[in-house]
Amino acid sequence: MPDTSETTETSQASKKEQPRRRQARGERRIVQLLEAAARVFCTTGYTAASTNAIAREAGVSPGTLYQFFPNKEAIAIELGDRLVHEMRETYGQALAPVDPATPLEVAVGSAVDRFIAFNTERPVFFALLHGPDIPGRMAEAHDQLHATIAGRIEDLLASLMPGASPADVTRTAHVCLAVYKSGLELILAHEGAERAAYVQEIKDVLIRYLQPLVGDRPGQG
Repeated sequence: MPDTSETTETSQASKKEQPRRRQARGERRIVQLLEAAARVFCTTGYTAASTNAIAREAGVSPGTLYQFFPNKEAIAIELGDRLVHEMRETYGQALAPVDPATPLEVAVGSAVDRFIAFNTERPVFFALLHGPDIPGRMAEAHDQLHATIAGRIEDLLASLMPGASPADVTRTAHVCLAVYKSGLELILAHEGAERAAYVQEIKDVLIRYLQPLVGDRPGQG
């Protein structure tokens, strides 16, 4: 006679595997839709975008899109949530403590490069935040993230400016963040060698601003 216990275990394992497969297929479809939405938002802007355009870009029917998202705002919110999470990780790495012997040019350059890489590889983040309509609570989440980043910059500057008052450190951190944010629009508006030139300009501005505040560091004349 066949081993019924073995058959039962196989059947149960198969039933458990099916939801996992469906979940994996669903996640792949969501990623496909989010990537298509990112391209549409960058091309037309969030306000002019439509679910039909996103479905067409993804190569699926509108009905398939509606199985996962009720409208374009829901798509943008999900996309924004994922981008903010990625941005938090990227900025955390960029603002990690550096060796005291690290030259200021290297410390600034490394942080700026990480920030710029995130934004140039994900231009939809800038597109969503700078249009006339910002979906969901994306602006609030972004502002909270920048407040956290400013705090991290303050922590780093405090170790480089031991004689400065807390108010001076806070002010310096906010200026550094403002310089980067204002330069980002110029950087994203250019490509190739011209973009690289603007990136270097932002680095130079930050280094020249911080040098007299931080003082002489290893590797600097």
